Amino acid sequence: MNQRLDIGENVELQPLNSLRVAARARYFVDVHSTDELSSALEWAAQQGASTLILGGGSNLVFAGDVDGLVIRVRLLGRRWEQVDGPEATLVLGAGENWHDAVLYAASAGYRGIENLALIPGTAGAAPVQNIGAYGVELRDTLVAVTALDRETGQAVRLGNGDCQFAYRDSLFKRTPGRYVITGVHLRLSRQKPLQLGYRELEEYLGEKAPPDLDAVAVAEAVMAIRRRKLPDPAMIPNAGSFFKNPVISQGWYESLRAEYPGLVGHSVPEGVKLAAAWLIDQSGWKGFRNTRVGVHNRQALVLINHSGGNGADILSLANRIRQSVSERFGVELEMEPGVVGGAGHP
Repeated sequence: MNQRLDIGENVELQPLNSLRVAARARYFVDVHSTDELSSALEWAAQQGASTLILGGGSNLVFAGDVDGLVIRVRLLGRRWEQVDGPEATLVLGAGENWHDAVLYAASAGYRGIENLALIPGTAGAAPVQNIGAYGVELRDTLVAVTALDRETGQAVRLGNGDCQFAYRDSLFKRTPGRYVITGVHLRLSRQKPLQLGYRELEEYLGEKAPPDLDAVAVAEAVMAIRRRKLPDPAMIPNAGSFFKNPVISQGWYESLRAEYPGLVGHSVPEGVKLAAAWLIDQSGWKGFRNTRVGVHNRQALVLINHSGGNGADILSLANRIRQSVSERFGVELEMEPGVVGGAGHP
C-alpha cells in the first residue's frame, strides 16, 4: 500500500478504446502491481471518486466522459505452473495481451485456447465475457482467476465453478465493480484433441486430417478466417461482435423457421442459438452507413465507427438494429459491450 501513483487529470480515452470514441477521464492511472491497484482504489475512496477498471478497451462504449478514476490494469507476466507430463497450467497477468498469450501457448506446443486467437483485449477481461469462438469458450480451460475483492479488500482465488460462467456471461459481469481480476490460470495440454468441428474452421482446413495439424496451425487458420470477415480495429474502429447470439426455445425456432426457411441456428442445452448476424442481415442492416457510424459490409454483427462518431451515435444505431430485428422476428438482441461514462452510466 501507499504506492506512489502517477494520476493524470482530464485524460483523453479515445486511443484507449477500440471504437475510438472520444471521451475524457477526470482522473486516470496505470497500475502495474496489486499494491498499486490497492493504492489506486484507496485514493479513489479518499477522493469520493467512482472507478472504472479498464483493460484493452475492446468491449466498451463510452457514452460520455468518465467523472471518476479510470484504472488501467497493466499487470504483466506469463509463467507455467503444475507441469505434469503433457499438461501444464499457464498463469497470465491480467494486463497481458490475450492474442499474444494464445500464440505463446500454441508455440510452446500446448492446446486448448488456439481457437480463441485474434480476440482483442487483455487476459483479465477474458473471464468477464467468458470469451468464445469457433466452438471453444474460455471456461473450457480456465482453472481459476485471482482477483481483488473490493467488498473485503482481500485477494481471492475463484475456481471455475465460482466464476458462474454462461454464454458470454460470468459472475464478474453480473456483479460489476466487486472484483478486479489480477491473474488468470489456464490448464492446457500437449495431447488434448484439437477442436475442429466448427463449420467455418472445417471448411477452411478442408481435407487436412487432425494428425497433420498442431495448435499453431489451428490458430493461424482462425486468424485467417477472422481477418477475412472482421475489420482490424486499428484500421476501422470497432468493438468486435456487438450483439450476442440469442437463444430461443426449440418450438419457437421451428415456428420461425417455417416462416423463414433460411433461419440459421444450432442446438444448445438451453434450446436453439440463433445467428444474430443472419437476423441483422435479413433486417437490411449489413453494410449500412450514415455519415459517422455503420455496420460492416462483411459481418453484420460488427458496428463500425468510420468517421468520428461518438458513443451516442453507436448506441443509437444499435438500438435501431435491435428494434428492427424485434419487429421482424420477435427476437430481442442483447449488446455484448458494456456502456460506461456520461449521465446514467457508471
